[in-house]
Amino acid sequence: MIRYINEAEVAQILTMPKTVELVETALKARAEGRAIDVPRVRARAPTGTQHILQAAAPDLKLIGYKIYYSNPGKGARYHVHLIDTDGGSLVAMIEASHLGMMRTGAASGVATKYMAREDASTVGMIGAGKQAVGQLEAVCAVRKITAAKVFSRNPEKARDFCAVMGGRLGIKMEAVTSAPEAVRGVDIINVITKSSNPVLLGEWLEPGQHINAAGSNALTRRELDELAIKRCARVVVDSRGTARNECGDLLPLIESGQLDWDALPELGELIAGHLAGRKSRDEITLYESHGMGIQDIYTGHHILEVARQKNIGIDLPIGG
Repeated sequence: MIRYINEAEVAQILTMPKTVELVETALKARAEGRAIDVPRVRARAPTGTQHILQAAAPDLKLIGYKIYYSNPGKGARYHVHLIDTDGGSLVAMIEASHLGMMRTGAASGVATKYMAREDASTVGMIGAGKQAVGQLEAVCAVRKITAAKVFSRNPEKARDFCAVMGGRLGIKMEAVTSAPEAVRGVDIINVITKSSNPVLLGEWLEPGQHINAAGSNALTRRELDELAIKRCARVVVDSRGTARNECGDLLPLIESGQLDWDALPELGELIAGHLAGRKSRDEITLYESHGMGIQDIYTGHHILEVARQKNIGIDLPIGG
């Protein structure tokens, strides 16, 4: 039997503190050689693109993948498939739009935990869409955040985001009219857009800030300009293999020889204690997030375990 768990049930199960814990565990397991992750593979057709993120978690006795098909103008549907490595059976199919938003935000939360100053208390947001929810919530899960400023090209969206998230998180929220205003005087900057042109410029950055850049998952996208990257004392990625395929932010510096894909630190290496996230209060640090299948597997495993305990979801009469 295959347990099928829908979006509403996933939202019922997942909390951000738990998702941060799961993503941290997943990245540490991979850094220590106890988990396997395969960079996203895409199959492009005239009508759209199929995306697959694969991973294996021997500690959980699971292997699996997340699959989604994006059709321009029509959105995408996401599913995580979990396979039992002992018996080879598909054990779960989990609708994964909410899961993806939570684990993407959680990865930025983990990066903030290891890279931001411990007394960081203010956030600047560039982007106020669905994914921005997880980004802000995760940062608040790892630091005592008191206030956030939000910029969006759509002012109404920024105001709505502030109204919802202020009530949810109990912090002061302010919609601002420009990106420079959003990042001025804050400790942590979350950038979550689909922009092809930089929306965060290096001339705006201030000593001690930490940046989570989570929107650029294609070589044709750029959220940060070259100066912003150059001003960062530590640039960390979730996966070198994935960054090589998807990090448009870093591509100009790679091509000019100022950075090397193979020398980029991975977030899991910080968690495992192989590297320090920052060396001083004044350093500017950057986390480039693109998404990894191992994050989906660990998060999906937790969802499945809770679903079984609480009889959430339905069993499909297929498989064996």
